[in-house]
Amino acid sequence: MTTIRANSILPARREDIELHTADGLTLVGELALPLDRPPFATLVCLHPLPTHGGMMDSHVLRKAAWRLPALADLAVLRFNTRGTSSVRGTSQGAFDGGVGERFDIAAAIEYAEFADLPNLWLLGWSFGTDLTLRYGCEPGVVGAILLSPPLRTATDADLAVWGESGKPVVALVPEFDDYLRPAEATTRFAAIPQAEVVGVPGAKHLWVGDAEKVLDEVVRRVAPGREPLPREWDGPMESGDASAYADRTVAAFAEVKKPEADEPRGW
Repeated sequence: MTTIRANSILPARREDIELHTADGLTLVGELALPLDRPPFATLVCLHPLPTHGGMMDSHVLRKAAWRLPALADLAVLRFNTRGTSSVRGTSQGAFDGGVGERFDIAAAIEYAEFADLPNLWLLGWSFGTDLTLRYGCEPGVVGAILLSPPLRTATDADLAVWGESGKPVVALVPEFDDYLRPAEATTRFAAIPQAEVVGVPGAKHLWVGDAEKVLDEVVRRVAPGREPLPREWDGPMESGDASAYADRTVAAFAEVKKPEADEPRGW
């Protein structure tokens, strides 16, 4: 048995994909599937704010793609929203502050549906949670898991749509989040009666050192009975070059301070 580390890549069928938006852009991404069996469920990952380092390879999403096909029988679809770059490449277009990105989410959901991927869940992180709440409550979507939701641009009307849908919404809120902490989150998410707000003790907005907790909580909702995830692996394992992302996942946020009410946020 070998310990699963931050840069461990477990076996999966991985393919580079392209998403095509209704407004004519091509977005780059990756689909990871269980190696030798069909997936039980699917995660469509929506990354943090690209102007502050967010991308499809942000560390929690990267670890989900590297581990969950093997450990939890999940399909993991990641992509760069418009104008966002990563090792995979750069998606066409330009960052649009969460407006034009509605077409990006639609393209990802459409891709998953045409690929017959089962039990489609949206996994948003920070900026990606606002995109999820604003644009993700589509008929083919089972539910949503929100990591560090700032509720920056999602409105009460957006929350009401999810509330009326009855679809499960799970918000994982760090105890020491920069933008929205558990007590306030409980109040804000009351607009979604079925929402589950999970405060995570000791955690911060970027989930550094807490990715395993996040993945356990995700799997608990999406593929019950497959958690807690093992921390060791008896089989082939590759290693990714985590240093390729260091300046885009943690260091890019290192100097971001909690803004005043009238300042833009690093969400």
